[in-house]
Amino acid sequence: MFPPNYINPAVLGTLNLLNLVIRKMSSLGKYASGEEGVSVMDTDQPQAEEDPFLAFIDYAGSILSPEGEDDQDLNGKRVETGGPGWSWVASRILKTCIAYSSGVTAAILLSDLSQAWNEQQRGGASKRVPESINQLKKKHRRTKLPNTISIDAIYERNFLSLTSVLEAVVLDAFALPGTNIYMLTLGDFQSSNTIDLYLHRRYYDLVDPHNGVLKKGREIFLTGCYLRTAAEGSGCPRLLPTEYLVILLDEEEDDDAMLLGAQFCSDSFSTITLDAVNKGVSFSLYARIESIEPLEIQGTSGNLQMKQITLVDNDGVKLKFLLWGEQVLLANLFSVGSMLALDRPYISSSIQSAIKISDEFCLEYGSATQLYLVPSIQHEEQVCVSMTQNRYQGPRLLNTLDSSQDSKVSQVSLPCDSRGSIDFSNYPFQSFVTDLRDKMTGISLYGIVTGIFKEKHVTEAIFSLKIEDTSGAVWTKLHFVKSWSLGRLSIGHTVYISGLTCSMTKQKGLEALWFENNNRSSFFNLSCLPALLNSSCLHKFSSLCDLSSQTSCTQICRVWLDQIAHCHVNTKFSHALCGHFVNKTPSGVVECSFCHYNCDAEVMRTFHLEITLADETAKVFAWCTGQTAAELLQISPDEFYELPEEEQAMYPSSLENERFMVAVVNCKRQSDGIGAGLILENEAVSWEITRALKWE
Repeated sequence: MFPPNYINPAVLGTLNLLNLVIRKMSSLGKYASGEEGVSVMDTDQPQAEEDPFLAFIDYAGSILSPEGEDDQDLNGKRVETGGPGWSWVASRILKTCIAYSSGVTAAILLSDLSQAWNEQQRGGASKRVPESINQLKKKHRRTKLPNTISIDAIYERNFLSLTSVLEAVVLDAFALPGTNIYMLTLGDFQSSNTIDLYLHRRYYDLVDPHNGVLKKGREIFLTGCYLRTAAEGSGCPRLLPTEYLVILLDEEEDDDAMLLGAQFCSDSFSTITLDAVNKGVSFSLYARIESIEPLEIQGTSGNLQMKQITLVDNDGVKLKFLLWGEQVLLANLFSVGSMLALDRPYISSSIQSAIKISDEFCLEYGSATQLYLVPSIQHEEQVCVSMTQNRYQGPRLLNTLDSSQDSKVSQVSLPCDSRGSIDFSNYPFQSFVTDLRDKMTGISLYGIVTGIFKEKHVTEAIFSLKIEDTSGAVWTKLHFVKSWSLGRLSIGHTVYISGLTCSMTKQKGLEALWFENNNRSSFFNLSCLPALLNSSCLHKFSSLCDLSSQTSCTQICRVWLDQIAHCHVNTKFSHALCGHFVNKTPSGVVECSFCHYNCDAEVMRTFHLEITLADETAKVFAWCTGQTAAELLQISPDEFYELPEEEQAMYPSSLENERFMVAVVNCKRQSDGIGAGLILENEAVSWEITRALKWE
């Protein structure tokens, strides 16, 4: 039972954040509440006024970036508390818009952002953590592994996936009274709870109270765990034995350095011979993890999953370490750049191996193998950011180097890997095309599509996309797993893309790459986002007279349909995957004009509509297709196609003066001839209606 005045910590955190929202809304003066939510009021931000979506990202980021009296830890001490990265806020807003397709308000967005950020911060907060863990945490500089779960989260969910990873600290090692069953009591850096693990028997020789490595204060990684839930009304959850455990070593600790020197430095890959292996000689090896690659081979009972880990020893010699079947779970505990110590690995010759390997032999995880890991340290790079975008970055501006310069410069520390690639996924500011450099990962861009085409002479699904923002334009290559999967996209559409990687080509040119199967990659087409029209906090209304050849971002207008006698309505077939029209080749094959795929089995009937939009200020001739055209015509393409020709000809007249809220883009925004094939869908019309909603 909780005491009467108990408040759930999660609720308390959300309340604190909402109080912060109220205080900042009154102090910043950027937004004011009203019947339609939030409107932009700061006249010192010209670019924010031009694009309310960007303005709201900056505003929400400032709300989630505590400062002043709000930067306090649980003991009341003042600490520096960083807010979320720009891309985190942008992605979260767009995901909420997807979830609320009928539209969002500022309150919905801020509530969702506050809750999500609070949960993320709770994952890093510590309460009643044992002092031994606090001491270790001070020098903890490694990157958290994917699929890592905290002990607190296990208690909350009462569930543990086999693929989950625990980064734990041994708080106690003991035998159950009257048995020879060993238990480890584990804690972690995020949790107030501890949990007991039944130790697998292959590790029993490591828990000797005098000489054993598994003792108090030792860090371990483990995966492949089953959770034994507590019996009804008694007991506590426990972890059942798992073979998939690695012991962490610290080369700066004397005991660990002596262990590595005494046990793992006498052997190298070059000292391994098949003759010695056949005589039963065991080896202890120490090498750096260079790569971790998935493999799949055809077995007698189906496909067998594998992981191939390339190791490099101190002499530069490489060797493969193979994991088979359920053993692939072990790869969840490894990271490229870390040092792996293998005690008594199973050594298989190329003749014995079930897969073809170029080496004479390879290493495997045998029944006597024990693994030790020296994790790669999370290095950070100081990045100087030139604030050329003339955007106010709020309280997150860090360490101004030269305030006398017109172009303010700030420094931020970003993680980088052993190859010098800097991760910008948590970058606090918006990234622009002009900021792109070699060896950048986790980049997010927001801009307009000014060119797009499918790469020729390649078997993979690779598309080149040109994105332009206020600083410039860049071509990026989109790599899809099978085929295009982003829905309809065309010239002039406003997009947000994350997970980009930048590198230099052999020709010394900058190349931006995006991979669909990267778990950090995302892509949103804001111009076709249903929620945008009904989310007044993310747009402002424009008049048709404001549209010009220089119009860049998507414009939201209130219009009526005019000059119906001059509108053109046709039905065509489009490719269901990408929404672009299809053509029939002389040989009778149905080919997508965009993907250039044979898509005979993936076509659907759609509209091609050209119509005049009008408001009190001007008239604009525009075109549209797909669901947007169906919304304007208020009939489906199939239903329209079934009408007699006379009724088809008369049908548009019933739409005279019907009022709509529409999203309009400049489909002629194109800086070169590449990708012009897309505009042939409507070569003579400059404006595309990408979304429409009936407005009374």
